[in-house]
Amino acid sequence: MKKKLLATLLVATLAIASLAGCGKKSADGSGSPADTGSKNNATTETKAEGDLSFNITVWVPELAVDLTKSQIEAFNASNPDGINFTATVEAVSEADSATTMITDVESGADIFFFAQDQAARLIQSGGLSKLGIQAAESVSAANAAGVVSACMSGEDMYAYPLTADNGYFMYYDKSVVPEADIDSLEAIIADCEAAGRTFCMETDTSAWYIASFFFGTGCVSDWETDEDGAFISVNDTFNSDKGLIAAKGLYKLQTSPIHVSSSQGSEFDAAVPAAVVVTGTWDYNTVSDILGENMGVADLPCFAVDGASYHMGSYNGCKLLGVKPQSDAARSASLHKLAQYLVSEEAQMDRFNELAWGPANLNAQASDAVQANPGLAALLEQAPYSIPQGQIHGSWWDIAKVIGTDVGESDGSDEGLKAALQKYEDTISALFNMTSDEKEAMSVIGALCGTSWDTDFPMTRSAEIGAFYYSDVLELKAGDEFKCRMGASWDVNFGADGALDGPNVVVEEDGFYVIKLAVNDDKTEGIITLEKNSYVNGWTVIGVVAGSNWDADFEMAVQDDGTTYKSVDTFDMTAGTEFKVRQGHNWDVSYGDGTENFVVEADGTYTVVFDSTTGTITLE
Repeated sequence: MKKKLLATLLVATLAIASLAGCGKKSADGSGSPADTGSKNNATTETKAEGDLSFNITVWVPELAVDLTKSQIEAFNASNPDGINFTATVEAVSEADSATTMITDVESGADIFFFAQDQAARLIQSGGLSKLGIQAAESVSAANAAGVVSACMSGEDMYAYPLTADNGYFMYYDKSVVPEADIDSLEAIIADCEAAGRTFCMETDTSAWYIASFFFGTGCVSDWETDEDGAFISVNDTFNSDKGLIAAKGLYKLQTSPIHVSSSQGSEFDAAVPAAVVVTGTWDYNTVSDILGENMGVADLPCFAVDGASYHMGSYNGCKLLGVKPQSDAARSASLHKLAQYLVSEEAQMDRFNELAWGPANLNAQASDAVQANPGLAALLEQAPYSIPQGQIHGSWWDIAKVIGTDVGESDGSDEGLKAALQKYEDTISALFNMTSDEKEAMSVIGALCGTSWDTDFPMTRSAEIGAFYYSDVLELKAGDEFKCRMGASWDVNFGADGALDGPNVVVEEDGFYVIKLAVNDDKTEGIITLEKNSYVNGWTVIGVVAGSNWDADFEMAVQDDGTTYKSVDTFDMTAGTEFKVRQGHNWDVSYGDGTENFVVEADGTYTVVFDSTTGTITLE
């Protein structure tokens, strides 16, 4: 990762004076240009004093490229400070922009759109320029509180709100679910069962949706970060009396025969079609095309437990705009000025009108046009019951997503549901009790070996080959997918292309494999290879063989059954020759003839065969 510390901020330049003036705000509205610099340098342009013309790079999703170009041109024409940007606007998705910035901040865009759940990583990598106090106050006053909180780390603001449309609500078939029933989970389930239609909500594999029940009863999972974006504590009340109520509501849905764990709008056109799908605005066109006039859209329903009613909650998320730290204060101030323009009410309404992006600006949200959009209207109806998706530890998503399965597999009693919640709490607590070795440990996770992205298979670091890790032998099937990650968290993970957050590795054919990962020193690149019938897992032959005297290890390779190993080499051995089989080039785990060395009975040329399930050695 390329980082540079700023030696000096150019806070006394004539350009800043022309923007802020004596006693006036700086261009980013902060009143203090000292906030315009940070850890990383951008390219410093050589220009005459007072020249506020800059060449910049901007990353936005492909659909927003043309609109963003026109908005930057409008800013150039309208700003009173004489700022002029020549902008290269490139199509980079919100997810990819954060990953690319983290990998190489210096080469990243000056302004970029990103998904709010990437903020902590960007702050830690030095990829976001902090807003000044007055700029932060202005942004906070103009935008929805949930989106504002996503821009924060501690008491500081590091990003600008773009949208407030990443949440979920309920689509339903009006021919199956009458409007009178849409406020009751129990009534909707009864309607679905009577019609033989499904209720789709992704509660087997998605913590994002599972949290709905817990937020509905007043539970919280609030994560605290330090000023560098590192997680230091969590206030989580899922395992509580309120959490037990939520688990009872979740149990009703999980154990209903009509429940399908899915969030796809296409379920309305499945072999057994859905009557309800809980999803978001991104599925509006799909659902509308399938249901036509029968499409209903509403906030989530209430569920009843022990005579009391609880409105299902939800997460709400957003897109944010980031400004890369700059070494030139005038350039930084000008970029913050442009950022404020791009998140203004007018600019957000332009994106709504052209791209149907839901605005974060409060005035824009209240406009007739936004209120008339059914999906956004449902989000706004759900908003009082939603929780802003702030910065969340990467491991939480894996920990919480199994609650649905654990609750559904329980017997539904208080004791069974409490056990599921206690398991969850224990795993959460372990995150903050990890040793430094555990935080840096590599593992394999995916849809493999009977698991579904909920189990980490440990990897061992090879001391002999540097930063090289390998798994135990795993039986993989064609089509299995996986990644390698550090510290049982998604903050550092590698996929098929060797880059951070790369695509899943897909297994091409059945077999027994060792998964190998080679990483660079700063953990920004990781090359994954699959070795079929590999001997890298460390079983070796050692003894008085091949001219050695208990001072050399000879590798063994796993066979197609996954448990049998054979020496890679053959050995000329005489009667009385002694050896053992050991793992990891040490004596922690070793086998011979019982506890004694294995002794060759007759002269011959042999392959050593080892059964790892029984510890038995034979000669071929």
